This record gives sequence, C-alpha cells and structure tokens, in this order.
Amino acid sequence: MYAVFRTGGKQYRASKGDVLRVERLDAEVGDTVAFDQVLLVGEGTKVTLGKPVVDGGIVEAKVRSQGRGRKIEVVKFKRRKNYRRTLGHRQYFTELEVTSIAGGA
Repeated sequence: MYAVFRTGGKQYRASKGDVLRVERLDAEVGDTVAFDQVLLVGEGTKVTLGKPVVDGGIVEAKVRSQGRGRKIEVVKFKRRKNYRRTLGHRQYFTELEVTSIAGGA
C-alpha cells in the first residue's frame, strides 16, 4: 500500500517502512506525527484519488531525526565590474519513518 501526502508545500509518495526527509516539523525525536492531507491512496491496481484529499486518509510516521541538509552555495558574479557575492544556505529537515497508512483503498 502506498500514499501521496502533502506537507511543507511539497508532495511525497510513501509506503510503510519508507524513510523520508520532509521540511522541518515541530516535533521531538521519537514522536509520532500524522498527516491528514492525503491526496492519493493505492494498493496494486486499486487507487483512491481524493477531491482534493481522501476522506479518512491518514499517514502516520515516527520522527527519526532533525537536521540540516548539505550547504548550497549561491554565487552572484558580474564580469569586469569587480562584483562578486557568495551566500550559503542549509535547509532544515525532519527525517521520518512511515509506520502506517490508513483510508482509501
């Protein structure tokens, strides 16, 4: 069984046991979080599509860790103008392990 759910402005496809990195959630390591913005639930050829969300669809996950991703360097440069700017950014994330998927199919 798999599901597509929405969190942090992004959509994720998940099955039971999957490990995902999502935008940072306000939860402690070891906590259980539930996502009710389930857009699709499927099992084999049987697929339930929400309008816009699946009624009773819930994806539950356990928080494995909180962290920051790799550094992304942003460089601005204009040739012959002596203009150079460098900026770094590290995005916060929450690593989840999907424990159950309910609803739909």
